[in-house]
This record gives sequence, C-alpha cells and structure tokens, in this order.
Amino acid sequence: MLPTVAIVGRQNVGKSSILNALAGRRLSIVERTPGVTRDRLEALVSHRGCAFHLVDTGGIGLSKHDPFFSGVEKQIQYAIDHADLILFVVDVQEGPTPLDRQTAERLRRAKRPVILVANKADTPEHERGLGELYALGFGEPFPMAAIHRRRTADFLDELVERLPQTEKPADGLRIAIVGKRNVGKSTLVNALAGEERVIVSEIPGTTRDAVDVHIERNGTTYVLVDTAGLRKKHKLEDAIEFFGRVRTDEAIERADVVVFMIEVQKEVTEVDKRVAAAIEQRRKPCVFALNKYDLIPKGFEPEQFVDYLSKTMPILAYAPIAILSAAKGERVWEVIEIAEELHRQSGVRIPTPQINDALEAAQKMRTPAGRRGKIAKIYYATQKGVHPPRFLVFVNDPRAFAPDYVRYLEGKLREFLPFHEVPIRLELRGKKRKR
Repeated sequence: MLPTVAIVGRQNVGKSSILNALAGRRLSIVERTPGVTRDRLEALVSHRGCAFHLVDTGGIGLSKHDPFFSGVEKQIQYAIDHADLILFVVDVQEGPTPLDRQTAERLRRAKRPVILVANKADTPEHERGLGELYALGFGEPFPMAAIHRRRTADFLDELVERLPQTEKPADGLRIAIVGKRNVGKSTLVNALAGEERVIVSEIPGTTRDAVDVHIERNGTTYVLVDTAGLRKKHKLEDAIEFFGRVRTDEAIERADVVVFMIEVQKEVTEVDKRVAAAIEQRRKPCVFALNKYDLIPKGFEPEQFVDYLSKTMPILAYAPIAILSAAKGERVWEVIEIAEELHRQSGVRIPTPQINDALEAAQKMRTPAGRRGKIAKIYYATQKGVHPPRFLVFVNDPRAFAPDYVRYLEGKLREFLPFHEVPIRLELRGKKRKR
C-alpha cells in the first residue's frame, strides 16, 4: 500500500492548485468561486524514488444549509482519518483566520503528522507573514505559490523526506465513465468501490472534476475515472462547467476503455451522439452501460435497447452493451469484465498474411470504385500498432479512396479479424514515385 497525503484547508486557499502543481498536470478545476471541489480527488505522484497518493478535498467551512454540506464533510473526514500525512493549507496573504484555527484544532484531534503549507506566497515580501502562522501550532510553515509553481519542487523534496520509500506500482486498467447528467456515473463508481467514494445527488452537475478512483479485485488494479455529467452546450455555460467538459474530453483521451452510461428509459439525445463521436474519433474501446434497468416495466426485452442504440448511434454499433442497476449494485462488475475483454482485443497483433487475406476478401465483396477520375488499387497491408489496432495499407494513391470505402474496410477487417468489438484505424500510404 502506498502512503496517502491529504490536502486539507478552508475554501479558496489553493488546495486544488497544490494538487495540480505537485501532480505536474491539471487534475482539479481551479476557480475563484468557493466550493468548486466537492469530491475527494486523487493523484498518484512519484518523486525521487517515493510514490504516494495525493488527495485533494473540498473546502472546510461550507454552509450547513448547502445541499452538499454532508457529502463534502464526509469526504474530508475520510481523507483525514486515512491520511499518513496531512498538508494543512492556509493563505499567507490573509494570515490565520478563525476558521483556520478551528481546522487546526480538528487536525490536532486527528493525531496525524501535519505539514503547515503557507500558500499564495507569490513574492518574498509575502513571506513576512509567516510568523503569524506559528500560532496555529504546527511548527514552521512552508511558503509556496502553487498556482505559479513557486517552490513546489522544493516542497516535493521536503515532502518525500517525511514518507517511506515506495516504488510506483504498475498502472491499472484506466476506465473513463462518461455520459449525460444524472445517468448514474457516480453511483456506479461507488458500487464498484464498495464505499461512498464520490458524492451522489439528484442535483444535476454534482460531479465537476474528473475523479480518479483506484480499486482492486482479485489482485487486479483498476483506475475508474468519474467525469462531470454533460449537457447541451449553451451560452450561459460558466467556467466550472466548461472546465468540467474539458476534463471529460481529457478523461476519454487518457482512458484505455470508456464506459458510456445511458439511462434506459431516456431517448438518445444530441449530447449522447456528441459523446459517441468523441469516443469514435479517439478510437477508444467502448462499452455501453444501460443503467436503471430495474425501473423498466415488464415486457421490455434487452434486444429492443440493442436495436435502438445501433440505429441512433451507428458509429458505435460494434460496441458491446451491459445492462445493470448501479443503485442496487446489480451486474456492475460485468461492465469491468467487458472492459478487460475489450482492452485485450485492442492489444492483439495479427500476422501479415492473415491481414492480407482479410483485406482481399473485403475487396472481393466490394471493389473500390476510385475517386475523382483516379483508379483505386490496394497492394498489401501490415499492422502498425495496438491500442487501438492500427494498420498501414499500401495503395497507389490515397486520394482515390472515398472515406466511406475506408470505413467499409475498417468494418470488414473488424469482422474478419479478432477485433469484433473494438475500433481500428487504417492509414493509407501511397506508392512512392520513381524520380
């Protein structure tokens, strides 16, 4: 087990900026609006031979009347209780506030090692306020300006001195869970994690960041990425919603497999089609997760939903379908099992003769017609890579092949080769002309 470092503090002291700075990439949404972070956000950090889980938490001090107060507080307390080391973050420019003092007392009761981080020390002049922070009772504060990356490298050196030397584990299968708002993405993550890992609410837009959740089953590790619920773009989209959408796109890009959640009782919308297009464009293996099946009246058969999805989202017609109830925890692990199979399919390598036999069979069924007065000829093909399976097809002139014929070839290669449920990519390369 890797040590866990929790970032704790009141709202707007820069906790999310610290997570991003120490992780070396933008994971958490940074906004001036208080209370942006709600869930427990986690990153795996490795520095100078020391690996650890870094956990960002919601800001302490949320109003008790806020509908997310209970959920955010539960996540903060869980992070504190399970931390091997706590980063207590304060704003050096404001100095210690009454809420900082209350937080300090709370952390003393937790009896966990604490490093006091004086964030927003943008210039050496700001460090003059460090003396006031000694009153919080955690010794010498460490000054930094996370948003500007000032002294973050020094802080990482300081941090790993307090932690045991542990090697970074092998990456687990990375599964992004995407879909519209309120389709049950966070409920599925919690069902798989066996705990309330992310906040679930009927309020649309509860999840804002892309939340990494590490789980393990039978010795196999998985990284589930819960993403912000998507909706139709509109002019009044605020910065938080915009960045949530960007994080979802990034989650798809970085995923090994995508779980595309849809509520079975709802019609496929333009938002669903946009998500499908993003998955197909990036050539990611995808499994449809039809959620809330327990609410469907008797008489409906699974085949009806399969046919409906094939007709409304034909670009992902090859993607397998899982039917589940995340709220009841029914058939949720079937989704992961399918994801593992898709990842395996996407990593298969095929001998060149077998590829060319399949390519020849596809041409016999439909000969390329040519384009713009050019004759289309295919010479041979070879596999270029995996994840996704990529094939290099040598032709006389790529411009002679219409896009729909290239899609036809992709479909036939998927049919004839063991890639029945995953996307593949063809790259046409023209014959070099002799000078």
